[in-house]
Amino acid sequence: MKGAGLFALGTLFGLEGIRLLSSKDAKRVYVHCTAGILRAKDSVLDQISTLQENCTDIYEEAKAVNKERASKETEEETS
Repeated sequence: MKGAGLFALGTLFGLEGIRLLSSKDAKRVYVHCTAGILRAKDSVLDQISTLQENCTDIYEEAKAVNKERASKETEEETS
């Protein structure tokens, strides 16, 4: 008898949970949460783009420094 009662109670909670999760208010909450996640994703992607641009600039400047250093060393060796 106890098992049947627990099963009935679980079924009742399950049905009410489905009704609650599919209500208009719940859908509004899902929409707002999803919108917030999309805004966060856009922010992260913007930060990643900025970081990639900065890394590219640093890499190009480092290549220029090495090229300049190599040309100075070549000049010193020929002098």
